[in-house]
Amino acid sequence: MDAVSPLAADIAPLADTAPPALTDQVALARLYGQPLFKIPHDLYIPPDALEVFLEAFEGPLDLLLYLIRKQNFNILDIPLVQVTDQYLGYVEEIRSRNLELAAEYLLMAAMLIEIKSRMLLPPKAKEGEDEAADPRAELVRRLLEYEKMKLAAQQINALPHHGRDFVQAQVLIEQSLPQRFPDVDVAELQAAWRDIVRRAKLVQHHHISREALSVREYMSRVLKQLQGQRFVPFEAVFAPEQGSAVLVVTFIALLELAKESLLEITQAEAFAPIYLRLTYSSALPVQALKTVEAN
Repeated sequence: MDAVSPLAADIAPLADTAPPALTDQVALARLYGQPLFKIPHDLYIPPDALEVFLEAFEGPLDLLLYLIRKQNFNILDIPLVQVTDQYLGYVEEIRSRNLELAAEYLLMAAMLIEIKSRMLLPPKAKEGEDEAADPRAELVRRLLEYEKMKLAAQQINALPHHGRDFVQAQVLIEQSLPQRFPDVDVAELQAAWRDIVRRAKLVQHHHISREALSVREYMSRVLKQLQGQRFVPFEAVFAPEQGSAVLVVTFIALLELAKESLLEITQAEAFAPIYLRLTYSSALPVQALKTVEAN
């Protein structure tokens, strides 16, 4: 055997690779993100990497019904020996591949073996019955009901389905007719107006107007009103029609006059009417009036 030089050994691995620019164009596959340009000689494909199911069954009853109909057996007189052998063969096949999938099929297999064993024994009638019941009767009843439901499901599935077999068409047609607005009833207008008024009351503001009132001016008015009179009822000096502000200022003016000894507030007895009068001085009212007006 010829010896291989170190240079040749270094060049050999490079022959299996391609430039980075051609990686996406010529790579056969990718393994862990790395491109493969030829199939490796030591490639291992596990047995369960690819499984092809020619027939898919929805459960044990579906498989049992398939075996019966495929061989044209009479469902009312099932040859249990042949059907059980074929069923157990299928169960053994899926048990070796997927134990979880075979679990529900094993229960039906146990039921078939039980029925098969009961058919080998002499028939024994129950109390009150003339003939012994067929051990296959319950299984036949379940198979017939399942077949009815399966055929009904196939008929429903054969019906056209929206989104699968057809799509609902939508067409927009523009009408040239003039737009007609609905009529408005008078009661609706009244209700709308009441709603507006109600909302306006919720947001209304209370405005306070400021009025400049002079206490000195009302002191002069009270003195003029009391001048020349001996007693004047307390409520006679007030003018309620002019508002509460004038009443307050008038009352303050009376207190100021009484404080300055220009006015006397008298009462004959408890709970008796209150009267007002000027102080006992002939020159005091005129002089006090001039003083108040000057201030």
